[in-house]
Amino acid sequence: IWAFIEGSEKPEEIVVISAHYDHVGTKNGEVYNGADDDGSGTVALLEIAQALSKAKKEGNGPKRSVLLLHLTGEEHGLLGSSYYSQNPLFPLANTIANVNIDMIGRHDEFHNDSSNYIYVIGSDYLSTDLYKICEDVNKKYTKLFLDYKYNDRTDPNRFYYRSDHYNFAKNGIPSVFLFTGVHADYHQATDDVDRIEFDALTKRTQLAFAIVWELANRENRPVVDKSGN
Repeated sequence: IWAFIEGSEKPEEIVVISAHYDHVGTKNGEVYNGADDDGSGTVALLEIAQALSKAKKEGNGPKRSVLLLHLTGEEHGLLGSSYYSQNPLFPLANTIANVNIDMIGRHDEFHNDSSNYIYVIGSDYLSTDLYKICEDVNKKYTKLFLDYKYNDRTDPNRFYYRSDHYNFAKNGIPSVFLFTGVHADYHQATDDVDRIEFDALTKRTQLAFAIVWELANRENRPVVDKSGN
C-alpha cells in the first residue's frame, strides 16, 4: 500500500518512509495482533502522511517527493521490500534515502527506567550525511536518547538485516532503521494495543517525521560516502 506526496521543487527525487503492516497471523486459533510489531510503525506512517499532506495543502509541502510505503511479507523474509526493490514505483537511482520504522511503541529490558530513547541502526553505514541528519534533528526537536547498541556490524542479533530498510541499503540507498527493541510480547498473541506506550510512540514518530522532513527539504541529497556492508 503506498501513498505519494509530490515535491514542489525536486519531485523526481524520492524519500521513502516505510513500515510493514503484516504480522505472524494466527496460531492455534489465536490472533496475533502485532500492535507493536508493526502496528506502531504502520500508524506512525499514517500520522506522518497526514502531517505532510496538511503541509502541502497549506502551501508548505516538501521540496522532494515522499513515498509512504506500507510493506507486507516482512515476517516471512522481507518479501514486500524485496519485491519493491526489484519492481520500484520510481527509479532506485532517484531514491535518496529510506527511513524504516519497525516496532517503536514499547520499551525493552535495557530501558526499564525510561522510554525516552530509540535505537538507530544503519544511519552511518552508507552515508555520513544521514547519520548527521538523524543526530541534528533529534537535538533540535525531539531530544530522545539515540541508542546505537544494535548498530554494531558484529551484533549477534543482526537487526540491520532483519527489517525492510535492508533491501534499500543493499541497493546503495542510505537507510536508517528506527526501533525500540524486543520485549516479552514479541511475536506473541499478547502484543496488544493496550500495552503500547503512546506518549513514547508519539515522540518517536515526531523524530521520524523530522528526519524525513530534513531529507526532503535540504539542499543536497545525502552523499553515499561509505561502502555499506
